[in-house]
Amino acid sequence: MGPPPGTDPAAARAPRPGAGAAAAPADEFVRGRPAPALRPYVAHYTGYRQTGLPPGLHRGLPSPHLTLILTLEDRLTLAGHPDPGQPPGSYDTLLGGLHTAPALIVRDGRQAGVQVALGPLGARALLGTPAGELAHLDVPADAVLGRAAAELHDRLREAPSWSDRFAVLDQVLSRLLVPERTGPACALDRLAGAWHLLLASKGAVAVPELAGEAGWSTRHLTARFRAEIGLTPKEAARVVRFDRARRLLAARVLRPGGPGRGPAGLGLAGLAVECGYFDQAHLAREFRALAGCAPSRWLEQEYGREFRNVQAGRESGGGGWEAQGLAGGRR
Repeated sequence: MGPPPGTDPAAARAPRPGAGAAAAPADEFVRGRPAPALRPYVAHYTGYRQTGLPPGLHRGLPSPHLTLILTLEDRLTLAGHPDPGQPPGSYDTLLGGLHTAPALIVRDGRQAGVQVALGPLGARALLGTPAGELAHLDVPADAVLGRAAAELHDRLREAPSWSDRFAVLDQVLSRLLVPERTGPACALDRLAGAWHLLLASKGAVAVPELAGEAGWSTRHLTARFRAEIGLTPKEAARVVRFDRARRLLAARVLRPGGPGRGPAGLGLAGLAVECGYFDQAHLAREFRALAGCAPSRWLEQEYGREFRNVQAGRESGGGGWEAQGLAGGRR
């Protein structure tokens, strides 16, 4: 969950959020790598700043990472959470667990912040609580991090550049880090082996194989996944596959070579097979289940334009990609 996908230019100095009023439209994304001690727990940092863009709705989609968002300007407003029972709200800082439904984030044309992608097995080390306690939830970060959340928020807003902000994250998160003691016989170590196998397989490994990696029964593996990660092994595999598919889809439709085609002319049917789906129809169903909309609607909503050439024939059973909006219309 978090800012919409964008380019990852090299970290560079950027105007302090709030400075230089009436600036030209901007859509800036900067990717940062955490300090070495944090890399087993944190995948990456993303700084984002958008101004002068049309208002809209961003879908925070399921991914294999917990999300920590620290705003730099306006508050983050969620019109809907992965748990439909959680009421809408606005946040200066937000921490979200793994989920299997989208969060709906209101964009009013201006937003800026820093997002931390936290691996679920890093939750105990950095947050002091298992990721399972946060599954399907969005909470103010101070509810988990206490005063450190306010410190991060204040220092990030004062930092003059993205590289300075990433350095602040390194300092504060390194101070919070209390690695769990692990070893060959440790339950968390066994779970980590199964989790990394799941990631390495891109979500394609069978649950019995994961159980074998951990040396547990499938039932015990499922219980441990729920408690420590927040999803069952089957749910986690779905999220890993989906996260890869939607990132590849975005990369290919935005590539200058032509919407909907990869470097070797790979269309949506090929993308589905590449990402471990039975066929194109399976990918379409999973996109609706996990994103809450058709792929074309997500692309249009995130990138602000239609994708009329994103098509690859019709699904079995009637109602193909084109019929569901991949030839243009709104989601």
